[in-house]
Amino acid sequence: RQSVTKDTFRQYRILGKGGFGEVCACQVRATGKMYACKKLEKKRIKKRKGEAMALNEKQILEKVNSRFVVSLAYAYETKDALCLVLTIMNGGDLKFHIYNMGNPGFENERVVFYAAEICCGLQHLHQEGIVYR
Repeated sequence: RQSVTKDTFRQYRILGKGGFGEVCACQVRATGKMYACKKLEKKRIKKRKGEAMALNEKQILEKVNSRFVVSLAYAYETKDALCLVLTIMNGGDLKFHIYNMGNPGFENERVVFYAAEICCGLQHLHQEGIVYR
């Protein structure tokens, strides 16, 4: 088993930004498999006293095993960041689909479909003793 470093991955475009850093697409060089890499900047974590939050997030993501919730595939650190490599959810987030795919909003059938997926994800989290946010 080899150690995981930033050189294990090819980094691609930024997928989103958050309070502690950014999420970008990445690919395992050896296999070609795509993931999302969440980079939590150490300076921001320390400034906001978020060390416990970062550790808690890693531990929760390790427990998750559902197709409706991202899970942790790898974790490593650089000099400046803690990096959580997560399963990638292709297709964009819900907000993107609500506002950027034709007229704002969804047809009823699509609402029911997305609501069912969200419920399945929340059910899995609750079975693991995790409460979202």
